[in-house]
Amino acid sequence: MEQPTTTRSVKAIALISGGLDSLLATKVILDQGIDVEGVNFFTGFCVEGHTHAIRKRHREKIKRNNALWVAEQLGIKLHIVDVVQEYKDIVLNPKHGYGKNLNPCLDCKIFMVERALNMVDFDGRQFDFAVTGEVIGQRPKSQRRETMAIISRESGANDRLLRPLCAKNLPASLPEREGWVNRDALYDFSGRSRKPQMTLAAEYGFKDYAQPAGGCCFLTDQTYSSKLHDLWNTRGQRDYELDDIVLLKVGRHLRPNHRYKLILAREEGENNFLKGYRQRFIQIDIASHTGPLALIDGDPNEDDLRIASRIVARYSQGRNESNVCARVRFPDGEEKNMSIQPYSAHEIPEHWHIGV
Repeated sequence: MEQPTTTRSVKAIALISGGLDSLLATKVILDQGIDVEGVNFFTGFCVEGHTHAIRKRHREKIKRNNALWVAEQLGIKLHIVDVVQEYKDIVLNPKHGYGKNLNPCLDCKIFMVERALNMVDFDGRQFDFAVTGEVIGQRPKSQRRETMAIISRESGANDRLLRPLCAKNLPASLPEREGWVNRDALYDFSGRSRKPQMTLAAEYGFKDYAQPAGGCCFLTDQTYSSKLHDLWNTRGQRDYELDDIVLLKVGRHLRPNHRYKLILAREEGENNFLKGYRQRFIQIDIASHTGPLALIDGDPNEDDLRIASRIVARYSQGRNESNVCARVRFPDGEEKNMSIQPYSAHEIPEHWHIGV
């Protein structure tokens, strides 16, 4: 790759997750006069913008795309890139394996750094180096000294990858050696504590940033990973579509047997969201009482529909009645009502609940 000369400015691409670390890392480089653009990769497994937007009990929380918010705070251009299909191979076949759950963190970072440096900016030129918010010791899978070296090497970035928040703990990168950035103005953060980052954020005057809380990807979550495992096991293949992974983020998931799974809304916001899938799934609600809507994923028989209806009734306002009216709607428009007795809490086996 052509190296920058005195006749053209140096330009960097920053991986923007929307979290505090990427915000600070990018700000540190901007303050050194480097021209920076940001990139945010949409994998389908991102935490923000899904359940908080759907569930009404989260209405007090700010509904925003945090990556866009970071770009606004910094005054930089942001590329938002859909990598849902490309990312499948990372999830299904991670070369470096998974973390504690189904999180392919090391392969993920390699993929994103490589993808970023192969991009071109809004003027059609490639970037000279990449910036990430990684900190040594912060993540057990991908942010160790030895795994950081793997990311640099296997992404093809090599010494064109700069980690401003922990750079002083690492060998000098190309941007530092060439004098594009001042190493003395970088940082030596390490470990899992976010106090140094929060102190730096206060110094910069950043407020209302996304709170550090263990990652921005559902694949790091044990409950979510259990649901994804269940999906693969019951379908007999390791694959997924975008609708599949979005629905795993919503509602209670119960599997009474191998033929079907129940996705049960937990409140009104999820009820409204699940209504959008009425042409794809069987839907059950309790016609005689206020309560949740449920989707049936699978191929249930008549007895299964009665069991599923009794489960839905258990979570309705008719839970203490001897009989309620369950309404079953099919994707072809057929509808049937059945009189059923709600399950009591102890009648629903614990093992039916997926991810609990």
